[in-house]
Amino acid sequence: MTERLSKKNWFILFLFCFMGGIAWNTENMYFNTFITNDIYADVSRAAILGSMEATTAVARMVALSAIAAVVTTFLMGALSDKLKNRKLFISVGYLFWGAVTAVFGFITKENIATLFHLSDEATILGTTVWFVILMDIVMTFMGSTSNDAAFQAWVTDVTVPRQRPLVETVLSVVGTVSSFAVTGVGSFAQAGKITYKVFFIGLGILVSVCGVVGLFLIKDPPKTAKIQTSGNYLSDLVYGFRPSVIKENAKLYLSLLSFCFAIIAFQVFYPYLLTYVQYVILPDNGGFNGILTPPVIITAVIVAIVTLTCIVMLLKLSTRKRGFCLVTGVVVLAAGFFLLSTSTSIYVILISIVPVVLGNALVNILFSATVKDLIPEGKAGLFQGIRMIFAVMLPMVIGPVIGDKACQNAARTMLNDVGAEVIVPAKDMFLWAGAVCMLALIPLFFLVKKGVDAADQPQAPEAVESPDKAS
Repeated sequence: MTERLSKKNWFILFLFCFMGGIAWNTENMYFNTFITNDIYADVSRAAILGSMEATTAVARMVALSAIAAVVTTFLMGALSDKLKNRKLFISVGYLFWGAVTAVFGFITKENIATLFHLSDEATILGTTVWFVILMDIVMTFMGSTSNDAAFQAWVTDVTVPRQRPLVETVLSVVGTVSSFAVTGVGSFAQAGKITYKVFFIGLGILVSVCGVVGLFLIKDPPKTAKIQTSGNYLSDLVYGFRPSVIKENAKLYLSLLSFCFAIIAFQVFYPYLLTYVQYVILPDNGGFNGILTPPVIITAVIVAIVTLTCIVMLLKLSTRKRGFCLVTGVVVLAAGFFLLSTSTSIYVILISIVPVVLGNALVNILFSATVKDLIPEGKAGLFQGIRMIFAVMLPMVIGPVIGDKACQNAARTMLNDVGAEVIVPAKDMFLWAGAVCMLALIPLFFLVKKGVDAADQPQAPEAVESPDKAS
């Protein structure tokens, strides 16, 4: 018996993490710019006042999507445990996930006005925004079923604690690459060089194809077939809320709580990030010509090298001192947020990238690995919903609201195509992000005190597959 994953399982991890990242980043990043750049592009100030601000629309969409994600993960995580079948949920889920993504290409104010026989501008705007939010909820249902509930549980099933820091590192890197890929293509839609219709339909097709591939490629490991459930589906849904379960798994819940604060901090600004770049960073730095200069490019390369070197060094150290690296990650991440709140200068932003990317990598990789380590054996599906409350719902409900308030208080605006003022994000949101991030240190203190290093976690040799059996 060896602690290695088969090449096939590594390929599945790469493929489904990458394509899941494509879908999630399209939703989390470009639905937000779609609202600002497309839905709000040619509406009057009176229509905005009669419905909602663009930042408020984004905050509501993110919050309701997060709630839908958690409810879905509870229902489908427990169901995938009960049916002992991750493959079906992953593959079919990805298939429909892509299909719903493609539907966004057909959402326009004109189509909504025709569909619902509307003529008042404010009503058309409000209805279009709510239709976008509704479809985002449907998309989230598909994504959470396939990725959050089934794929994450599948990853837990095919790995053991000593593998997970490496696996989470790989997943994090692949997820980052997928976000770069989406940003590369999405920038053309954001700049108006391609339509959002082409963008959404194209990426949707890719995600659906991945789902079809999964039907032939994915195989549930023997560990999945051994999952023990109570036999009562409703009882399984509330399993993680039982006081006895919380007490028995105190380290798991402390880890989730600390992780929650760190992600809330990230969500204070993340939904508004691309809009912030488009309407604040670029104008304040002379546009692309002001940014794409030799000094800036050289600085960016140095920043990238320093950041990657620090990440590798600290991740190696985390195999022995995970608690120390977690605390370091939170503190460094908060410091990066505070630095971002001081200026919109491209040089300050590039310098800030080092602590932000380094801290975010440590926080996400190590907390994700720790949570997987602390989930009781054979109950991965039952705890996916609990994980989603702390990692998705609370952060995405609370964070964007804080960010919206910060942006509205700063009152930075831009003029749309008809000369109406639209509120855009401001650097103040990073100050609030830093303050929230520091709160993660409170539960983390107690977690480290109880022991969180890999050596403290039980290994599960019976769950380890030899390379010729893992598939």
